Amino acid sequence: MGFDAEKAVKATVEWIRDWFDRNGPGCNAIVGISGGKDSSIAAALCCEALGSDRVIGVLMPNGEQSDIDMAKLLVEHLGIKHYVINIKAAFDAIIEQMELAEIEVSKDSIINLPPRLRMSTLYAVGQSHNGRVVNTCNLSEDWVGYSTRYGDSVGDFSAMSCFTTAEIRAMGRVLGLPSILIDKVPTDGLSGMSDEDKLGFTYEVLDRYIRTGEIDDPATKERIDSLHKKNLFKLRFMDCFKYDGVVVKADE
Repeated sequence: MGFDAEKAVKATVEWIRDWFDRNGPGCNAIVGISGGKDSSIAAALCCEALGSDRVIGVLMPNGEQSDIDMAKLLVEHLGIKHYVINIKAAFDAIIEQMELAEIEVSKDSIINLPPRLRMSTLYAVGQSHNGRVVNTCNLSEDWVGYSTRYGDSVGDFSAMSCFTTAEIRAMGRVLGLPSILIDKVPTDGLSGMSDEDKLGFTYEVLDRYIRTGEIDDPATKERIDSLHKKNLFKLRFMDCFKYDGVVVKADE
């Protein structure tokens, strides 16, 4: 059976509306707007569910952002309130303090710090605007751990985590988003590489494997399986010690 994007959009919109009724009546949806398809479609879904007056977009460049015009296009298309909060000063200050502490700052630290700062910013905006933060990850990204833990991997609710990249794009078309936002080549905005270049396989191959279990290249299958297993920790609650021993009182 083919994917019914109209049905998926309707069901997701109803779920978002119900989630807010139960977890934040009258609250706003706070969305980090990158200019990519996922944040665009997440914001559009929230507008359908809550109305554009209850959706707030936050644009968070780290200095200059080459594609920030795409983020601006999205907020203008949806007609939502939005803020531009540049995180460069915060990013530079943390890196400087790490270097002053004589910490050798790794490449991964530099890549993953911006999304963590952005998530902190979204929660700060949310607490100042009676908001709930939207997680914008999809199933394809989650499957291979293509997100930053405590960065773009989190939020107060996730409306798109059961949809693949191809399904999300189809939903974007139903929502009437500009095609340039839906079909834009996905990048992490951090490493200077496209998602697919960094992953080593296309989303088309990944989506097919997720939905059907079919894949042509054994090496690609092995890589996907390895990434999936290695990154499952990002999706589960943190490991915690279960102590079931006897508690001894201080006076005993």
